[in-house]
Amino acid sequence: MNKWIIPLLLTVLLSACNTQPTPVANVVEDFEAKRYLGKWYEIARMPHSFEEGLQSVTAEYRLNGDGSLEVTNRGYHVEDEEWQTAIGLAKPVENMEAAYKVTFFWPFYGGYYVSWLDNNYQLAIVTSDSHEYFWLLSRTPDVAQDDIDYALAKAHEWGYDIDQMIMVDHPAEFQDAN
Repeated sequence: MNKWIIPLLLTVLLSACNTQPTPVANVVEDFEAKRYLGKWYEIARMPHSFEEGLQSVTAEYRLNGDGSLEVTNRGYHVEDEEWQTAIGLAKPVENMEAAYKVTFFWPFYGGYYVSWLDNNYQLAIVTSDSHEYFWLLSRTPDVAQDDIDYALAKAHEWGYDIDQMIMVDHPAEFQDAN
């Protein structure tokens, strides 16, 4: 019985990876990738297994020569008392600004869409191809409640269940270490 489960799962996942992007929200127009580079703090997100138990989560973006982005996600796993790091690659989607296909485990890609940015590239909302993924990112670990409320209102407008949203802790003792 187990002989067919893995090939079936791989077939389903690979077919899902080859579909055209279908963002749940619009993507930012006039996006400047170079201004987006650098470190971002995760402020709010939907729950998912690959970040379970993490706090002080950051994402750092570096531009590659081919226009793709190297992505380094880092977070402190509270139970294991250790930092966890994942390095991925985000490839631009043709004819869509602020849209990428990102992978942390080739050949599996997922949609990564910058759906909102403030004018100074200090706050960003990132969505995906489903309502399972949403991130509010900030250049600093401390964000005004008005900005969080705005992001949650956008999430609700785009069909996210904001009651599930997780606010990410950024304890002071880890801010310099990350």
